[in-house]
Amino acid sequence: MLNQHAVWRHALLILLVGMAALLLLRLHQANGAEQPSDSITTGHRLAEAWCMECHLVGPLATGAKKVPPDFAAVANRPSTTVLWLKVFLKTSHPTMPNIIIGPGQADDLANYIMSLKRD
Repeated sequence: MLNQHAVWRHALLILLVGMAALLLLRLHQANGAEQPSDSITTGHRLAEAWCMECHLVGPLATGAKKVPPDFAAVANRPSTTVLWLKVFLKTSHPTMPNIIIGPGQADDLANYIMSLKRD
């Protein structure tokens, strides 16, 4: 009986170490480092295909307050983060079309929008 508990504890320990390693890898990628250019390019293509009918998706923002906001204005809000964008893109909003966005697509769109942020 004691040996069986040791096996379960060992398996649980391996599982926890594996999950911690995955979390650390994910946090390492979310540390604010520059995003891969292919993700930004893919996000730009998605924005042109899905968002361009209502939003200005390019880097040239007029600065005028308008609805819906252009992507450069969204990127330059003090409260905008990659995580916030991902959550926003995956949440249904009554004023936006109900587009089903996959996790990788949300990453690409968020990376593209954040690439428009002025330093």
